[in-house]
Amino acid sequence: MAEESAETSAPAATHVPTCAEALALVDAHNAEEYHRVHARIVGSVMAWYASTYDPGREDYWYAVGALHDVDFEEHPEQHCVAGVDILRAAGVDQGVIRSAMSHRWGLTGTPWEPTEQMEKILYAADELTGLIYAAIRMRPSKSTLDMDLKSVKKKFKDKRFAAGCSREVITDGAERLGWTLDELIDRTLQAMQAFEREQGGMPGITTELA
Repeated sequence: MAEESAETSAPAATHVPTCAEALALVDAHNAEEYHRVHARIVGSVMAWYASTYDPGREDYWYAVGALHDVDFEEHPEQHCVAGVDILRAAGVDQGVIRSAMSHRWGLTGTPWEPTEQMEKILYAADELTGLIYAAIRMRPSKSTLDMDLKSVKKKFKDKRFAAGCSREVITDGAERLGWTLDELIDRTLQAMQAFEREQGGMPGITTELA
């Protein structure tokens, strides 16, 4: 019943934000640089995945990824619930809302379980990008470009490192996708490396946030 209520309490909008519109909406509700950087990283990672799993819809996947934490800074206790209202008020497409807000299934009050491949990838990659970003800060190079699967797994296995990044969610995400943990880590690392190359450095660490 909760899911039905969430989907029918207001008329569904149909606007799919452009990448720039999605980031503008994120920035309007998030002042902290890390939250803004994280939105850009996850949006880009999702677009990278879309190029393989849903080619031609990279901007849609980007919007879903960029908007996933739109409410986190203002409403941390209502994460993925308050976001529904924020996105609806902005006229965002209901499909984008559902997919973006599904990423904290079982951890917040979101009524939507990640069932589509895009949603499963967001669910899995969100936490993992945070762990990789934290690992970058510890490296002399401050870069993903000299990282590999082994170096990320070492940090993953150290439960004290970036303890806020849930290993359980990452592992569950890989299982939902039918991937090994190594496949998820390797692909997400490649996506973040592509983002860093595109940006000419890692925003918030070696370059200014655009």
